[in-house]
Amino acid sequence: MDEITQLAAELGRRLQVLNAHVSTAESCTGGGIAEAITRIAGSSAWFEAGYVTYSNRQKTRQLDVPAPLFDQVGAVSREVVEAMVRGAQAKSGAHFAVAVSGVAGPDGGSPHKPVGTVWLAWGVGEAVVSEVRHFPGNRDDVRRQTVKAALEGLLLHAEAEISKQG
Repeated sequence: MDEITQLAAELGRRLQVLNAHVSTAESCTGGGIAEAITRIAGSSAWFEAGYVTYSNRQKTRQLDVPAPLFDQVGAVSREVVEAMVRGAQAKSGAHFAVAVSGVAGPDGGSPHKPVGTVWLAWGVGEAVVSEVRHFPGNRDDVRRQTVKAALEGLLLHAEAEISKQG
């Protein structure tokens, strides 16, 4: 079992302990996070929905990301991934969600947002945590590292929720 599949399986175990569901809102990973989660037999018990919103128009249509944000801060930004994660939670009803938007390459980078720049956001109930990461490598490397980071973040947040419950 590869590392990403192991992370997804552990996420499933933790979500089942919590009797909670997760949803994904993905751009640069093109559904890779949802695919990793659904590799796990029985994931229908804890995976609610996956939104692949590659275009800005679909981020607005499917996840209610305010259209003016794209001109103000760009699709690869804290504000957009936080709106994406909120939209995924609202549309799916999942307690947990993750959203990603980045520049996977080989084109599309800029001096301000070079190839490998990825914003991630995690929604846990009412809370949202986001961070920017800069992943090395080619397009496949960036996408794989983004999927891994998204799952690792979900695991950390699920474990924190388990700890709160005592």
